[in-house]
Amino acid sequence: MPDLLWDDVWEFFDPDLMGALPDVRVARTSVEDWQAVLDLVRSQGWSCAYSEGGAAIRVPRAADMLARAEKADALLRVWPVAGFQVIFRPYEADSIDFDVDLRELRGQNGVDLLCRLLRAIGRRLGKPVTLTPETDPAHPVLGFDPAADRVVLLADPRAG
Repeated sequence: MPDLLWDDVWEFFDPDLMGALPDVRVARTSVEDWQAVLDLVRSQGWSCAYSEGGAAIRVPRAADMLARAEKADALLRVWPVAGFQVIFRPYEADSIDFDVDLRELRGQNGVDLLCRLLRAIGRRLGKPVTLTPETDPAHPVLGFDPAADRVVLLADPRAG
């Protein structure tokens, strides 16, 4: 059974309501957590591309990536499946921040893709992973709950 059903959460997948690129975050992280995400990408065989200052380079170790990211405008683009891009922004070790494009996540298949991604990262780190509207980090709407071992609603899609 899916973690979430499209009919229950479609409002949270509406780019006009949430912004096209809602923010996804894992708080209270470390360099080791970032490395665990890089290792997850590699172990899952997900396609990825890394760039600093717009120049494509080989994906570095997390410690090196974070040390250079502030000056280098670093981006890690990951494709867990074709047609679904995740953009990691290594700003700091203290949080893992990334964007998903809601225009790529339509219908139940899109909900399932997002849930699989959040579960994979959350399970690897043993931490909550939250999705918030674009530029509104104070209002998470859904996320991976490690205690429940699934993606859960954190807000009512019909509120407001």
